[in-house]
Amino acid sequence: MTANGEEEFRPHARSNGSGSEPSVHQLRLFMILAEELHFGRSASRLFMSQPAFSKQIRVLERRLGLQLVERTSRIVELTPSGLALLPHARAVTEAMANLRHVAEVRSRENSGRIVVGTLAAEPAMPHTRLILDELHRLQPHLAIEMRSLNFINQYEALACGEVDVAFLRPPAPSGIQAHQLAEEPRLVCLPDGDPLAVQERLTLAELSDRTMVTMPPESPQVWRDFWAINPRPNGIPIRFGPLAVDVEGVLQAIARNQAIGFLPASARDFYPRPGIVYRELVDAPPCTMALTWFARNRDRPHVALMRKIARTAPP
Repeated sequence: MTANGEEEFRPHARSNGSGSEPSVHQLRLFMILAEELHFGRSASRLFMSQPAFSKQIRVLERRLGLQLVERTSRIVELTPSGLALLPHARAVTEAMANLRHVAEVRSRENSGRIVVGTLAAEPAMPHTRLILDELHRLQPHLAIEMRSLNFINQYEALACGEVDVAFLRPPAPSGIQAHQLAEEPRLVCLPDGDPLAVQERLTLAELSDRTMVTMPPESPQVWRDFWAINPRPNGIPIRFGPLAVDVEGVLQAIARNQAIGFLPASARDFYPRPGIVYRELVDAPPCTMALTWFARNRDRPHVALMRKIARTAPP
């Protein structure tokens, strides 16, 4: 045993491994450990207990017949073998992810299924219902699976093939294409006790000293900046507050008097909440609603059909 209670690794020829190949899951755990260099933090990232995480790393080492990490009471470091293995572990996991992506897409096409992503209240919007109704009319045997997305995974879900198309709120990052379906103003959402809540119309300058809800760093920078209206016309830096990963999180932060947020005008109808008020934002550019898809998938049959329907749909 080492000083921190970890079982010491002693290389031997496939003991207990019996020639077993490492799993992709174990390689992913190793990659997380290489990033964190800490067993506890690595386990927390994956919602695992530390003993279970450590056991998987030991099994990986036994299966490879290599010591991948040096464990002491104070630090965790990759061994030369671990450093040499790391790029190959990444290549294997990326290749497996690509394999799953291609298999999932082909499976959906072969089985007559399309997965449609939506953000927040988009499933209830008139343009969404119109396009999906037309899709069903044209392809009555096509299974349409709806999948709810959040601020973190909305564009990643398109890129990795989790969804075929998505009804989202641009701007979209590079690699994602979009067809605009509608446009609407943005409102400011305030705690009902905010002194500015008595005004029906507000300007960005009047909101300069208010704390904004923080969008997750995993979401595209261009998207975060648009919804925070960053930078502001007056050049005053924005003060960011609590993090929210979806509209419900935004509304909860505002209701607790922790921050304000900018939301589409339709949020007033779809998200009435005690403790918050919506006010007109007179000098903010409008927001758009769009059908989006991953550029490389634009000509896949179901994606191409959705694009065609969207182009001919009335505004």
